Order: sequence, then C-alpha cells, then structure tokens
Amino acid sequence: MLSSNDQRDLLAWYDEHQRDLPWRHSSDPWAILLSEILLQQTQVSRGLVYWQRMVEAFPTIATMATAPVETVLKAWEGAGYYSRARRLHALSQLVMLPKAEGGFDGRLPSTYGTLLSLPGIGPYTAAAVASIAFGQPVACVDGNIRRVMARHTAQQDPPTKEVQTWADSALSHERPGDWNQALMELGATVCTPRRVNCESCPLQSTCQGTHEPERFPTPRKSRVKAVCLDALVQIAADGHPVLHQRPLSGMFAGLWGPMYHEHDVQRPAPDWLSCGTVEHLLSHRRMTVHVFLKTEEAPPHGTPRSKVPISSLDEKVLAMASKHLPTEHEG
Repeated sequence: MLSSNDQRDLLAWYDEHQRDLPWRHSSDPWAILLSEILLQQTQVSRGLVYWQRMVEAFPTIATMATAPVETVLKAWEGAGYYSRARRLHALSQLVMLPKAEGGFDGRLPSTYGTLLSLPGIGPYTAAAVASIAFGQPVACVDGNIRRVMARHTAQQDPPTKEVQTWADSALSHERPGDWNQALMELGATVCTPRRVNCESCPLQSTCQGTHEPERFPTPRKSRVKAVCLDALVQIAADGHPVLHQRPLSGMFAGLWGPMYHEHDVQRPAPDWLSCGTVEHLLSHRRMTVHVFLKTEEAPPHGTPRSKVPISSLDEKVLAMASKHLPTEHEG
C-alpha cells in the first residue's frame, strides 16, 4: 500500500511534471467527460485534436442533444470506435430530459453511481469524471494504474478487485481528481510498459518491482479475429461514390460506405474490376478487404464524402478504387 509520504511525493511530482492538456484547465464537467471518452483506446496526441473538434462542435450537452446522431458521427470522424460517439449522443439526450421523464434537467450528474447509469459510462469513466470534475473521493482503475500497482507490489497478474482495493486505499481524499490523474500520468509517462524510467519515479523508494519492472504485470494476450471481406465500389456519373448508410448496430454502425459482403460468398460479376486489397486493424479484428470497382452502369448521382461520416477503412477502400477509375472520372 502507498504511505502518506508516497501520496505527498506523487502529488508534488504531478504538480511539477504533468502534461499541459487543455481539459486540465477546464472545470466544465462536459469538457472533462469528452476528454475521458475520447481518450479511451486513443493516444493523447490524437485525442487532443478530436477533443478540440468536439468541444467546438458541441460546446454544451444541449448542443449535442439537439444534433442528429449523424452530425455527431461526422464530427467524430477519424477518432475510431464510433460506438463511443453514438452512446455519447444518447447520454446527452438523456441528460437533457426533465427529471420527471427520467433525465437530469440538463445537468451532468456528479456522483459515481449516477454517472455509471448513463449510456456508454463504465466504472473507469464514472470514477474519473466524479473525481476530476466534481471532487468526489472515488478511485480510478485503468491500464496505467493497474501497471503501477502491479509493479509497486511486484505482482504479475493482480486480480481486478485487488487492483481496485489498492487504488481505493491509496486515494488522496483531499485531492481525489489530481490523485487519479497523477497515478495515470505516472503510468503513461514514467512507469510505461517498455523503457521504464524508474530513476524519475516518485514512488521508487517503496516500489517492489524496480529490480525487473518489465516483468510486472504479465502482458494480457488479446485475441484478434481475422475477417476477410469484399468491398464493392461504384462511382456515379457526377464523380461521387455511391455510399450506403449502415444500420445503427454492428460494425461501423451509422456510418456511410460502399457495400461489403463476406469474401468468396458471392463473387463479383465480370464488370467488377479487382483493384487490390486493403489491410485494416481494429482492436479485435484484423481485416483484409478485397476492393472491386464496378466499371459499367454508373448511376447518375453519388454521395459527397464530405457530407457524411465515413470510417478510415472506407477512406482506404475508396482511395484504392479511385486509382483504377477511367480517365474521365479522375479528379
């Protein structure tokens, strides 16, 4: 467990070395919530760009709640994991409802339990927002904190409940938001998975894992499923691609793109030109997409890509198909 000296040293280190991130200068719970949701499975450098875009597009919960979900997806474009955007939109609409209708009168709730009841909010996000935005004494647990805990206690595979117990006992009740951010900052910048910088760690004197830090914790194996698809691209006479909106459930839900089907289930007809393959990696899927371009019977009108939300995979597919267009379609 961490001592009171450890708490003091870590908070002092955080005060001096924390990264200058824009949401750390804000007391607006909405801006803080946006940062926490965007940074899930997104690097901070990329998250900065998308956070700024989302804050400008939706400066308040009300502005998102009144926007169509497709507008939210378009603003989110490129950030990936689009289910986060759909759930955030649902959250904003729920928060804006009157209390008599099960909502929160337009104010983001401040307690861990109530935040946890909102769409798309899990234990980590609820704890982070409750502590950082509202000063609630709730301990966060994420991958960074788990790694700090595993090394500090020299455990290779600490159970989730044990990590939470450690975080709860370590929490600074005077500065819970800063404390949670300090532990995460330590894991993100010093107690990193590789090239650990123990010499700069404020917890070095009490850490049991400094002799061989990269042993702790044992890396978790992620199962990646191989998916093979055919993408059928059509370019309309006006030069725009023929795009279809996907259902609001499943992969790339709500986004627009060309038609896909499982590879080899239905081979494209002879007027479909093979353009090559695109490789795309998602968190649990390794996708190989065979791209085909229809060379005959172009419809008169397509959909401008700038008008609808499109995944980065679809951008790759369309870019590959465009290289095989006849001269009159180029540009």
